[in-house]
Amino acid sequence: MAWPYFLHCDHYFAGEQEGCYDPLETLRGGLEAEEAPPSGLPPTFVHFTHHSYAQMARVLRRTAARCAHVARTYSIGRSFEGRELLVIEFSGRPGQHELMEPEVKLIGNIHGNEVAGREMLVYLAQYLCTEYLLGSPRVQRLLNTTRLHLLPSMNPDGYEVAAAEGAGYNGWTSGRQNSQNLDLNRNFPDLTSEFYRLIAARGARTDHIAIPHHYWGGKVAPETKAVMKWMGTTPFVLSASLHGGDLVVSYPFDFSKHPEEEKMFSPTPDEKMFRLLARAYAAAHPVMTDRSENRCGGNFLSSGSIVNGARWYSFTGGMSDFNYLHSNCFEVTVELGCVKFPPEEALYPLWQHNKEPLLSFVEMAHRGIKGVVMDKFGKPVKNARISVKGIRHDITTAPDGDYWRLLPPGSHIVIAQAPGYTKVIKKVTIPARMKRAGRVDFILQPLKTGPKKLPQGTQGSRLGPREPLGGAGPYGEPQDSLGGRRQPSASGGKPWWWSYFTSLSQHKPRWLLKY
Repeated sequence: MAWPYFLHCDHYFAGEQEGCYDPLETLRGGLEAEEAPPSGLPPTFVHFTHHSYAQMARVLRRTAARCAHVARTYSIGRSFEGRELLVIEFSGRPGQHELMEPEVKLIGNIHGNEVAGREMLVYLAQYLCTEYLLGSPRVQRLLNTTRLHLLPSMNPDGYEVAAAEGAGYNGWTSGRQNSQNLDLNRNFPDLTSEFYRLIAARGARTDHIAIPHHYWGGKVAPETKAVMKWMGTTPFVLSASLHGGDLVVSYPFDFSKHPEEEKMFSPTPDEKMFRLLARAYAAAHPVMTDRSENRCGGNFLSSGSIVNGARWYSFTGGMSDFNYLHSNCFEVTVELGCVKFPPEEALYPLWQHNKEPLLSFVEMAHRGIKGVVMDKFGKPVKNARISVKGIRHDITTAPDGDYWRLLPPGSHIVIAQAPGYTKVIKKVTIPARMKRAGRVDFILQPLKTGPKKLPQGTQGSRLGPREPLGGAGPYGEPQDSLGGRRQPSASGGKPWWWSYFTSLSQHKPRWLLKY
């Protein structure tokens, strides 16, 4: 086996181990009796098997205890039948949000009978802990710069139903739903329909859409509520939901703008970035990159094993659409294989195929820009809006004033604004090979109050009323330092912002240079 850093036994039976190697034995200085798993195997052992709920919880807690300086477990709630929705977190400071450290979540088993993702995340937790202790530069850098949350099973009740039938069975529905007979990936608020309504209205915000009141009058699963609450308390940047049934990476929107038309391409404003995220996973997967059309997922070969969700098939209430439209988080859906409940002997090859894609995807949280928005006294400005010209989707700052904006390579005009402050506009250029987020901070000046004198030559005109959030929307005109919109001079000269933008570089932002 090509995993010398895990204990591996070529044969294991009756408590005897042949050909075993445990490189962490010297790091541990021996095992305490209470630390040893019930089977007698040391905690560095990764058992590539299916885990019951109790076994999964035990492995996660033991892994967190072994790497207590970089890991912890916590619960985000309980399933309908009372099982804890257990998360293991990896971070340089477990339990704390660190300034400008992106938060990433990976969720498995949202459909109880799609179990490969559940096991991949259990293995990933053990891998990260072991590699960190062994001094892997990549894993240490990842965990010291990223706060990673793994929820192996969002639907532990459904898993129990599926597991009762056994691995390798041919049923595609048993255990898919939770104990209330709800499909959790159809149970989130349908914000995509509201997005399509708002996008037609000029100047209307199409991000951070509120949950409609009528949603709570329906049947909402406790598992769904727990994830929504989790999202509300943690400023997630990036997410993946791991499924089974095909081999492809799907990205929003999942609900079509024209649901009556099948396979309707329905992109988000961040289509380019979502394609990069999906490709980061698919390009690192040895089977997704296989050129054979006769394999699992071969029908997606022409698109690089990625697909716009609605182009594949349309549905409402999906978790990925909700993440994007209600929060700052970009989520993709990864279909790990055509067999939803693979036999045990297939689990290790699945791990080999998905280990590198999982790591590569998490590292994508460091693409784009990050920074802090503060006032002139250095006080953080929370809930400030970060807008990007040409992308009608804003993100907001966390309580500490920090933000992360996933962006594709290229030049972007970025705008920071908040109620009571003037806008600040910056041009940023992201190189194609840049793998670390560039830092772009903003200092917002307070709006001056009191009567304003109209510019000479405009006494006969009126300025329009100031719009919410400090003036024009993110897709309108920039404001001056007083918060009002400057008018072109009476003599027909260049507008007030001309000299600033023409001095930026030889590549002028042509979206403004109309004079």
